[in-house]
Amino acid sequence: MVRTYRKTRGGAPAGFFECEGLGLRWLGQAQSVGGPRVVDVYDWGGDFLDIEEVESTSPNGGAAYRFGAELARMHDAGADHFGSAPEGYTGTCYFGPLQDPLPMDTGDWDDPMTYWGQGRLEPMVRMAIDRRALNRNDMDVTQEIIQALPDLLGAAADDKPARVHGDLWSGNVMWTKEEGQTEAVLIDPAAHGGHREEDLAMLHLFGIPYLSQILDGYQSVHPLAKGYENRVTLWQLYAIAGHCAFFGGGYVSEYRSMCRSLLG
Repeated sequence: MVRTYRKTRGGAPAGFFECEGLGLRWLGQAQSVGGPRVVDVYDWGGDFLDIEEVESTSPNGGAAYRFGAELARMHDAGADHFGSAPEGYTGTCYFGPLQDPLPMDTGDWDDPMTYWGQGRLEPMVRMAIDRRALNRNDMDVTQEIIQALPDLLGAAADDKPARVHGDLWSGNVMWTKEEGQTEAVLIDPAAHGGHREEDLAMLHLFGIPYLSQILDGYQSVHPLAKGYENRVTLWQLYAIAGHCAFFGGGYVSEYRSMCRSLLG
């Protein structure tokens, strides 16, 4: 018997649940080529999303390795452009917690440098400034990083647009058992066409069990560009700038420290 979980929020921004529902379905399309399991979507409206209810279990190393391989295949399913919205969605995309999501720019950028600078870092830092968490000096430093992106990205600048989850911290990777085997299930995306290293950097950000096995599984399918480990901080900047806007506090000093480390 299929059980349904209803995610709700009164007064949700226009298109919020439609974007999430279509994002889940778009990511789920990659299951046909070996991508990870994604929760099934049943229905949505202005203030709700009905999805499959998943029974949680603990991960193990084998499941983590398989998830890494599946994630690489999902990324390889691709997107039309950097910044593409999920297939079939034409409204505003969002990033952030259910009670305080911020708009996430969509577009048709053809290279990761322009996408990451103009499509992600500038808008998020601007929103954090509007909320009085960051300031103009932070934008100036962010612009220095944007100018340095050709060097900071290195070999990753040649990557094609990937089909990314967009908010792949450990809380959005559930683990369940299917016919006795543990597997990962993805929930709560900010799905878009992006850079594959974005999702991997989010897995690093707050920690996830068996991360090394996930990375090994990933590289068994799609080896990462040289110097990947040196770019993790770069890909985390957007999420941490977002946390400055959402929560302020220690995330502000963390964002500034990350910027210094990239420019040092």
